[in-house]
Amino acid sequence: MSRDPQFFDPLSLTISIVAAIALAIIIVLAKMSDLPASVQAGDADDYQAAVAERIRPLGQVYLPGDEQQASAPIVETAAEPEPVAVTLTGPQIYNDACIACHGTGVGGAPVVGDAAAWEARIAQGTDALNDHAINGIGVMPPKGGRLDLSDQEVIDAVAYMLGEVM
Repeated sequence: MSRDPQFFDPLSLTISIVAAIALAIIIVLAKMSDLPASVQAGDADDYQAAVAERIRPLGQVYLPGDEQQASAPIVETAAEPEPVAVTLTGPQIYNDACIACHGTGVGGAPVVGDAAAWEARIAQGTDALNDHAINGIGVMPPKGGRLDLSDQEVIDAVAYMLGEVM
């Protein structure tokens, strides 16, 4: 039987290279598995303690009958922010509170823009209208039900509605 040099020579070269690479990997892994000289016994204990702390469970499970004294919960309260005073304009207040009744005429409220409905009220004077808007009259609640509004904001809303009528 004759040997084919075109087949066996590259095959033997490839097997030799793979064997050399495998041997190099084995040697590198053997060297890496040894602890370096810089790691002392005390450092290894600290390292093990740090690893144990990182992987410890967050809580514990107690079975019925096990007694465990719970510590008092710690509740931190956030500081209350200072409220920001925002002054609303007459049109904003009208669109937010007054339009519910003065936009449709609910409860006999004069509709904004209807000059005939406002004539008798305008004849009483602006001070009387402001007083009725602030303190309420008939079915109209004080400040139109928005007690958080300042008197000046209600007066601005009344001035806006009167401006729409005239």
